[in-house]
Amino acid sequence: MKWLNLLTFGLFGAANPAPAGHDGAETPLREAAGATVDADDHEWRRLTGDGNRDLAPMTHSRMQQLAHFLWESNLLANRLIELPVAYLLSQGVSWRIEGDEGAARALKRHWKDGLNAWDLKLPKRVRELGLFGEQCWPVFRGAQSGFVRLGYLDPALIETVVTDPDNREQPIGVVTRKNRKGEARRYRVIVNVPESAFTERTREIRQGFIDGDCFYFRVNDLCSSTRGRSDLLAQADWLDAYDQFLFGEIDRAAAVRAFVWDVTLDGADQNEVNQRAASISPPRANSVRVHNDREKWQAVAPTLNAYDAGNAARLFRNHVLGGATVPEHWYGGAEDVNRSTGDSMSEPTEKMLDMRQQIIRHMLVQVGQYVVRSHWHRLDEELTEEQEDILDSLSVDFPELTAKDTTKYAAALQQITAACAQLLTEGLITRQTALRFVSAMAARLGVTFDADEELAAAEAEHLGDDAFNTPPDDGEGGDGDAD
Repeated sequence: MKWLNLLTFGLFGAANPAPAGHDGAETPLREAAGATVDADDHEWRRLTGDGNRDLAPMTHSRMQQLAHFLWESNLLANRLIELPVAYLLSQGVSWRIEGDEGAARALKRHWKDGLNAWDLKLPKRVRELGLFGEQCWPVFRGAQSGFVRLGYLDPALIETVVTDPDNREQPIGVVTRKNRKGEARRYRVIVNVPESAFTERTREIRQGFIDGDCFYFRVNDLCSSTRGRSDLLAQADWLDAYDQFLFGEIDRAAAVRAFVWDVTLDGADQNEVNQRAASISPPRANSVRVHNDREKWQAVAPTLNAYDAGNAARLFRNHVLGGATVPEHWYGGAEDVNRSTGDSMSEPTEKMLDMRQQIIRHMLVQVGQYVVRSHWHRLDEELTEEQEDILDSLSVDFPELTAKDTTKYAAALQQITAACAQLLTEGLITRQTALRFVSAMAARLGVTFDADEELAAAEAEHLGDDAFNTPPDDGEGGDGDAD
């Protein structure tokens, strides 16, 4: 292996003894100065210089095929993919932008367009993102109107994802597999920054992607990877083993219920046995069987060693579910789970779902920003400060992942409020600090606010509440008090 030879020679060459026939004179190591050692030096690579973390192309294609097969045929695999989709998108998603009514209308028109059909297509795209590990959406844009429609490129048709040579974690282009005519398409990956943000070398490479623009997103990858990986990649073998185990248990159950009639003929020779075997038939239910004392009938069942198949199935299932950070009771196994332990066991899963939600939010924000920039006809141009502020306000509203038990949070909020009021009375904390305590607990109830801004607004709203009011004159020049 040449990279090993080169690494060894580069690190330890100075300590090697002189070869036979050498005069012992010291010779400088040319490779230390960067000179070429051999004619095929360009074929050598250092172990530490290999940053490729992708699967082999055939392995990647096989991964996609297996993921699709398991999703269709394996109930546990299907659940591992469908549960996150349901939690993330069951109540719909929407864009929100402030400061530009025209941009808001452009986003709404793009979302509701019959070909974009985000309400229908987003769950499918999120499903395939987890299933195949990546999504590629070619973009079709009206030159005059700036209206944007998205297409779809099957991840199985992606041949190569090209990354920025100066920033490997940034995809800049997608190359498809060749079709029957030997043609491949080259899409430029959309990045919501001006082209001037890339180096000159990268801009030259991006100019070679002449078949249109696309969005490209991936999950389960590393910074040095170019392709995403399926959520089912690590579990694929175990999912198949779990299915095989269950099918084996079905065969075992059928074998346990099977039996045969054992007929014994006392004192019969082989001819008599053969004649009786040719004429005998198994008795039907409620039938009558007549025989003499030479013939004995007995039902014989297989004696298979019994064992606890339920525990074995649970072991396999929990191994798969644990690898996917899914608690057992989410898959119907709730033998030893109560509400208290169920809530605590669900928290890691909710964190994983929240991470995936952040990725989907980023994807939708990138698409939304492109739609707005296209509406402004400012795709390759610098934005004004006002336009940047408008784009920064673009957000995605997701449904709540889980229904929270607000009772304990409401009780805690009441206790914190009372404690802060007592500390304020005794002069031990400031009003800003007290409001920060309240803000931290209010966030648990889904209400977020900035403590300093809220305090300033409250003081401005109640500025005149403590002003001294002069009592009305009683007509006699007094202060209105009774004698």
